[in-house]
Amino acid sequence: MKVKIQTMLGDIIVRLYDETPIHRDNFIKLVKEGYYDGTLFHRVIKDFMIQGGDPDSKGAPAGKMLGVGGPDYTLEAEIKDGLLHKRGSLAAARQGDEVNPERRSSGSQFYIVWGQVYSEGQLRQFSKQLKMQKIQSTFNQLASEHRAEIMQMRRDRNRAGLQELQDKLAAEAEKLSSDFAGLTEEQMKIYSTIGGTPHLDGQYTVFGEVEEGLDVVEMIQATATGRGDRPVDDLEMRISVVE
Repeated sequence: MKVKIQTMLGDIIVRLYDETPIHRDNFIKLVKEGYYDGTLFHRVIKDFMIQGGDPDSKGAPAGKMLGVGGPDYTLEAEIKDGLLHKRGSLAAARQGDEVNPERRSSGSQFYIVWGQVYSEGQLRQFSKQLKMQKIQSTFNQLASEHRAEIMQMRRDRNRAGLQELQDKLAAEAEKLSSDFAGLTEEQMKIYSTIGGTPHLDGQYTVFGEVEEGLDVVEMIQATATGRGDRPVDDLEMRISVVE
C-alpha cells in the first residue's frame, strides 16, 4: 500500500512494507481517519531526519514544544533484519530504552530518514564501534542477571570475588557476541552509496520507504529550525491513501 504526504514544498509518495503489518495497518487506519491532516513536521534535524505525527502540533502556537502527543496506545516493535535506515526510509518514533525496553513504537509519530553518505573507512570504524557496543550490552545483561550476587559481594567488600566474576562475565559476553560482525555487506553498500543513519538499525521499526519525492524530503531536512528542532516556518501535511 502507498500513501501520499502533501506539503507546501511538494508531495512525498511512500510505500508501506507488508513485512511490518502492525505498523502498516495502523498507519493506514490513522490516514483514513484524517488523523495527520493539519499536523506538522515538528522536529527536523539537518543531515538526519524529519519527524511528524504529533496531533498536538495541529494549530500549535509558535514556540510550543512538541513531540509527546499521540493516541492512547503504542505498537509492538517489528524490527526486521534487512529493513534498514537508508535514505528515504519511513520509521516509527518511540520512547528511549530506559523507559521502553521492548522498543514499542509511538502509535502515530514517524520519521523519514535523510542521514549521510559514509566513506568505507568511516563505516569500518563504525562497525568496530557496533561490535564493542554489542559486547558491552551483552555484558550489562549478564551483570543484571547476577545483580543479587554482585550486591552481596559489594556489601562483603569481596573485591577479589567481584573481579573474578567481572572477568568471567566479560569473557562470556565476548563469546556470546562472537557471531556479531558489526555492519553487514548490505549495510556497507547502502550507507556508502544511498546513505542513511546506520546507528538506528535494529533500534527502531522501519515500515516503509519513499518512492517519489525524495527531493521534497531533502528540502524539508534543510529548513531553518528553532528551539526543539521545530521548523521556524510551520510545515503542515495532509496524508491520503494512494488508490
